[in-house]
Amino acid sequence: PPTMSRRSALLIGAALASASFTATAFSPSSCGLLVSTKRVTTKLAPRKTTLHSSLSNNDDDDVLNKLSAELKELAECSSLIYSYLSKPDKSVSAEDVVLACDAVDASSKLRQKSHEFGRYQLLVKLLKSDYDAYVTTAEFLSPSRIPRGELPNVQDVVYVPFTVAANEDDATEETTVDTNVVAVTGEDGQPLVADCTLEELAYNDSPLDKLLLSIFRNLVTTHTGGVTSDIPGIKGLLAQGRQYMTMELPEGVTYEDHTKAQHTMVKNTLGGLMTPVLPPFYRIFMSGIVPKLGTDYDGKQIGPWFYAPWLTSMVTPTFFGFLVGPSKPNRRSDGQRGGLIVEKCKFLQESGCKGLCLHQCKLPAQEFFKEELGLSLTVKPNFVTQECQWSFGEEPVDVVEDDSFPKGCLVGCDSRKVMSGRKSTDVLCM
Repeated sequence: PPTMSRRSALLIGAALASASFTATAFSPSSCGLLVSTKRVTTKLAPRKTTLHSSLSNNDDDDVLNKLSAELKELAECSSLIYSYLSKPDKSVSAEDVVLACDAVDASSKLRQKSHEFGRYQLLVKLLKSDYDAYVTTAEFLSPSRIPRGELPNVQDVVYVPFTVAANEDDATEETTVDTNVVAVTGEDGQPLVADCTLEELAYNDSPLDKLLLSIFRNLVTTHTGGVTSDIPGIKGLLAQGRQYMTMELPEGVTYEDHTKAQHTMVKNTLGGLMTPVLPPFYRIFMSGIVPKLGTDYDGKQIGPWFYAPWLTSMVTPTFFGFLVGPSKPNRRSDGQRGGLIVEKCKFLQESGCKGLCLHQCKLPAQEFFKEELGLSLTVKPNFVTQECQWSFGEEPVDVVEDDSFPKGCLVGCDSRKVMSGRKSTDVLCM
């Protein structure tokens, strides 16, 4: 109307515009627009989820691919191991071992370990089928391509020092040391055996080693009629043994008789160390000796059981380390389980005496296992390296007939100096 002011007109126009917007917002078409917008939003959401799923799928694919590759590698390594194990013993040759060495050098990680395992198995098979070929192959490949410690048996494998340079290509083998060569002669013109020139090994005795050594020394004092020493540790035990071995003998008693007394002393000491319980248990469950049950089979041996040599070689390192030092199971000269290699004999290194080794370790140990426990044992020391091969279940060769046991005393032996001038002492060192 004409009388309406400009301000009133503006207010009326604003109200009409607001009403029009409200009507439009809640109209079916506007609802359709909202629904449409919601639909668009709904359609876009899955696209975002699909992108995330795509990334997750890629990660899963990577994991699956890696797992598949590792399973394939494991299957191939298993196949390699089977091929080594299934190869007949008599068909293994030195060439097969060399090829296995090549495969070890050309491989890495799991495949390399598989070839190392296979190489060891080939050496065992060669050891079983042809001992001389095994020794020749081992001497050719060790230590330049096969570490000496990875050979299944080393008792007749000549030791070859190996110098490791910063550059592996510069590593060299030193002059071979022949174990049968006698370097010098003694004061009486008798041949002497060269001393070990390898670096001495430092022994870390465990609390068990110290306890067993203390018990053993007390037993030695008892079975030698009171021979003792104030020197601590293994050196004190060896001082006791040397004093007993070199003692002045009564009239009519020879040193040959006295060697038997030494054997008896050691066997009684070992029996005391094992207590009255362990020997009967061992005879029944390891050697297969029928206990006294009042039957016709009492005392008869139906063993040793097949597991006895192997199980004995597994247990021995723990309880005899106090005498011989570190050792580990290996194979006997026939390739069977039941071997034990003493890495560097504590008894031999600290005594430097072949007589103590022979009459207070090797021979009485063999006799004790056979007579008291019912299991054969061969002990073969190596005076060049001071290694010692123990073979449980293997019949020993008489030391007089054993060509691998060198004749004569060690060059630096202190016992020889004590025995100088006495008669018939050659029996002490054979």
